[in-house]
Amino acid sequence: MKKSFFACLLLITGLLAAAPAWSQIYKCVDADGHPTFSNVPADKNAKNCTRLQIESDAPPSTATTTGRTRGAAANPTPVGYPRVEPDAQKARDNDRRAILNQELASAQQSLDAAKARLAEEEKIRLGNEKNAQKREDRLQPFREEVARNERNLAEINREISRLK
Repeated sequence: MKKSFFACLLLITGLLAAAPAWSQIYKCVDADGHPTFSNVPADKNAKNCTRLQIESDAPPSTATTTGRTRGAAANPTPVGYPRVEPDAQKARDNDRRAILNQELASAQQSLDAAKARLAEEEKIRLGNEKNAQKREDRLQPFREEVARNERNLAEINREISRLK
């Protein structure tokens, strides 16, 4: 008997939760000018309350983009927009490539140093690390540093490949 009651109660609750909200929303302003939002007017005469018109949420548009141009062709340069001369752009690209190569060398040095620190720490066995988890917990920051440096190196390489 109790199981069927709870099953029925659960079904009714689910149906009520799935039903759309049909209540009205009112914005009431008190004497001090503070707004209050409610599904019923604050006073019976509703002098200081206005009913808000809420539009239902429409599903997002499913219009296809076939036939539309993408990229630079979709957004042409406005007339009068300053242009960069090809030689100036090449110089900028070369400067950027040089900076990225410097960052790449620095990131590689950081990665090598992080790997060396990890290797040194892996060789050390502390007396309180009879439990393997304690050793893993001690080594985790060193492994995270290596992973972070590897990600940095990969991102710099990705940026360099964009310039080619």
